[in-house]
Amino acid sequence: MKKQLLLAPTVAGLAILCSYSAIDKQQATAAETQEVEIKFSAAVGEKPFNCGESYSNLGSPVAGVTATDFRFYVSDVALIDATGKVVPLSLKQDGKWQHQNLALLDFENKSGACANGTTETRDRIIGTIPKGNYKGLQFTLGVPLNLNHEDATLAPSPLNLTSLWWNWRGGYKFLRIDLKHHVAGAMPAGKSGRENSKIAHTEGSHGSHGTELQGFPIHLGSTGCQANANTQKPSNCVNPNTAKIVFRNFNPATNTVIADLKSLVSQTNLAVNQANTPPGCMSEPNDSDCAGIMQNLGLSFAGKPAAGQTFFKMK
Repeated sequence: MKKQLLLAPTVAGLAILCSYSAIDKQQATAAETQEVEIKFSAAVGEKPFNCGESYSNLGSPVAGVTATDFRFYVSDVALIDATGKVVPLSLKQDGKWQHQNLALLDFENKSGACANGTTETRDRIIGTIPKGNYKGLQFTLGVPLNLNHEDATLAPSPLNLTSLWWNWRGGYKFLRIDLKHHVAGAMPAGKSGRENSKIAHTEGSHGSHGTELQGFPIHLGSTGCQANANTQKPSNCVNPNTAKIVFRNFNPATNTVIADLKSLVSQTNLAVNQANTPPGCMSEPNDSDCAGIMQNLGLSFAGKPAAGQTFFKMK
């Protein structure tokens, strides 16, 4: 009987086998997952948000407002299946709008009054998820703690926007909506707070009746972040100010998440400012100008428990 000669596999043969194995794995993964787009839109009541457009009857009492910025970060995006199980969305790592489990939604285009922004906009989150029957959506408004205290000048996109960053200790601005409006006389300016510049949102006098164009910025972020030095990353923050948003009946193929400025400021007097605080709402726990805004974001504030959020809706 002749003995069969067993040949050792060649390097080239092993490479081919590995290549086929990788292709098979990719095909198997593609067959088991599906791409999903979660669409977002910015609105002011029934009107779509547009850079520089004036909107009347906002706040309480009502005021005329022009929005000059509208951006926010979301993280931990997930779909909810028919059994109630929360299944995370694996975000597409595009090197621009999405990084790890974080995404930036941007509705300003640097036109008109939105001079502080960027020309490109972003209205959706793209990722993959195991194939299944999904009935709901869940995400967090805010930046996760492990990403929140980076150096914006060195961080990857979309965390490299210094206009959405305070400092090492404070971290990022999870939500930035800047408003300018017309009031009779000057709105009292704060003398202290998270932002040193108060004139960035003040455009000077306007009209012939002493009316001054004033600003009301809304900047959401963490507060009470403890660290031994300003350039050291905190291990925790007393007030994380990250809001979990849940829609139990949401279909990514047909529904859109609406961020509604009118609902956000429905309980806020945009024409006044608490003395000795920054203009508008900078998330400081002692600033009463934030009370209605935090409530409508579904966040606890100044000792009051969180209530149901009204900023995000769906259509």
